[in-house]
Amino acid sequence: MKNYFRVMLGQSSMYADEAYKGNFIGAGWFEDLDLSNKLTEDYRSFNKMMIPVLLKEHPEKTKIAAGLACGMLWTVAKYYSIGDIVLCPDGKGSYYVGEIISNYQFKKGENLPHRRSVKWYPTTIARSQMSQSLQHSTGSTGFSCDITKYAEEIEDLISGSRPPSIVATDETIEDPSVFALEAHLEEFLIQNWKQTLLGKTYDIYEEGGELVGQQYPSDTGPIDILAISKDKKELLVVELKRGRASDVAVGQTQRYMGYVKDELAEEGQTVRGVIIAFEDDVGIRRALSVAQGIDFYTYRVSFKLEKA
Repeated sequence: MKNYFRVMLGQSSMYADEAYKGNFIGAGWFEDLDLSNKLTEDYRSFNKMMIPVLLKEHPEKTKIAAGLACGMLWTVAKYYSIGDIVLCPDGKGSYYVGEIISNYQFKKGENLPHRRSVKWYPTTIARSQMSQSLQHSTGSTGFSCDITKYAEEIEDLISGSRPPSIVATDETIEDPSVFALEAHLEEFLIQNWKQTLLGKTYDIYEEGGELVGQQYPSDTGPIDILAISKDKKELLVVELKRGRASDVAVGQTQRYMGYVKDELAEEGQTVRGVIIAFEDDVGIRRALSVAQGIDFYTYRVSFKLEKA
């Protein structure tokens, strides 16, 4: 079964045209190091081995930045499979689309030296053609995001068939228009972070002026939002639930908190968690009553018309 990914080719897609002309996708860092014999089967082992190396080469980097860089490398070099489909923003409002056709290759001295060969399709996909949900998913920050759940829509776009403007990929959703509104919770929170209660104490994690705290990768899945207190003493894991949250969300948040504590936190930094959902139930209330370091917030989606 092939998977589908949105992949950034350099900051602000600066290497997109070069990668398209050269038939590859790739990642930077360790420009002089062939990773062929270092690609472990799991993300955590690779990070444990390579983060100290990167920090030695770049002592100005934090553990969070180093973890992100190593995770990006492993994703390109090992996680993607031959036959997977990649969508790469071209920096002009469209996406190059291609199929991965090789295993890892190292191109010393070139931009994005850690590469996979790609057979690019002759057509591009305009962002404006995508459903609102797919636009939201492909617009997330970070190097890579999994968009496999939109496989049918993507294949329709590749073949030239335009899908409905609102697509719900969850068959249990009765009203796709309501789902589309709530699906933007993460992006809305990101864009309006400074106006929220959390934004008064925490900043979404940035590195080199670029937002990297959205969908931050961990060894148990992506963290919705990773933030840091304004005094840099505390890291915050934010888990978003679009609807009712159950007690499962508590265990999930604790796993992310454990990863941040063990792998990312600097000496003296503490870790807290936040779960944000439309509403709770008795299960999550019971779980939260004995869970340490996790707060719960609810959100409300509102729509208002005003006569001009």
